[in-house]
Amino acid sequence: MSDGMNSGHLTQGDVVRLLADPSPTSRTDLAAKLAQQFDSPELSQAEHKLAEDIIRLMVNDTVLRVRQTLAENLKSSPSLPRDVALTLARDVEAVAIPVLSVSTVLTPADLVEIVRSGGSGAEAKSTAIAQRPTVPAAVADALIESGSERAVAALVANEGAELGEQSLGRVIDRFGASEAVQDPLVHRSRLPITIAERLVAVVSERLRQHLVAHHELPAKIASELILQSRERATVALFTGESDEGALDRLVSQLARTGRLTPSLLVRSLCTGDIAFFEMAMSRMANVPLTNARLLIHDAGRLGLKSLYDKAKLPPALLPACRIAIDVLKETPYDGEPGDRERHRRRVIERILTQYEDLAPEDLEFLLVKLGDIMQPENAAA
Repeated sequence: MSDGMNSGHLTQGDVVRLLADPSPTSRTDLAAKLAQQFDSPELSQAEHKLAEDIIRLMVNDTVLRVRQTLAENLKSSPSLPRDVALTLARDVEAVAIPVLSVSTVLTPADLVEIVRSGGSGAEAKSTAIAQRPTVPAAVADALIESGSERAVAALVANEGAELGEQSLGRVIDRFGASEAVQDPLVHRSRLPITIAERLVAVVSERLRQHLVAHHELPAKIASELILQSRERATVALFTGESDEGALDRLVSQLARTGRLTPSLLVRSLCTGDIAFFEMAMSRMANVPLTNARLLIHDAGRLGLKSLYDKAKLPPALLPACRIAIDVLKETPYDGEPGDRERHRRRVIERILTQYEDLAPEDLEFLLVKLGDIMQPENAAA
């Protein structure tokens, strides 16, 4: 090695100084210098070997600051010896986390071993592994089986994590009731339909809305969720307290994902959710909401047909929509107990008796809903 102290290269003088002044500051400075030069193409093979030998000694230094300096400066080194990376990765949090977060010399098997080893700092280390730019399936599975709630939440929030259907199912098995895990899980860019369906049963109303708008769900479940959500807001809608902006966003999301279907519109009317129907018709016919409302409630009955035709909806369902709107006008909510159930029962009974041209799945929906409404009365009788 050359002897110039200002050359930026590790010199014999550096080694001499280290031997003469083995203070923590001196060793920390040398650690930084070694690490910064480690991948330099200007180092000869002999110089690189010397640097590697010194680093191997320094990773066991008793002074934390020395080891931490090595970890911070060597974490992205592609030529860092794997055994050195492992020594740093098994160290205390301050030393291990920089290396665990990004080092490419650690193998999936190394990462799995660290996840399963537990011990001091296990949660922080597992979380760092879960947040790596890419997380192979084997590592993800180890985190799901052994990791803490915090680590698994970080894992499912990481789009670079390889998470298959079985792995995601295991996440729900372990942490299905955890909001910290539910939120990033629901917001993943893609979810298998079976996973989205399982999440429906455990997540909050806010997250159900996201599931419906952004992920594939069986049509029946998606429809039920939308209507349940809207039905809970019906009282507010009819007292002028609705969040029209939120309703507009929901309808826009449903339209973008192909879920704003004619069947859904009829079903929404059966629950008395005229506000949803108005917003949906405005969107589908591309007319202002105010105009859509005037056309829907046109006493001359031509308004609804013209809007319906402009929305390019199937003519066969127009009578069902008209019946539902007529019943709503005849039976306004009175605020008394059971007012929504009374309205729904009248709508469904009228459609079933006057309208035979329903698709089988819509007829099934109406019959099931009618049974749900009648059941409490039958039980009371």
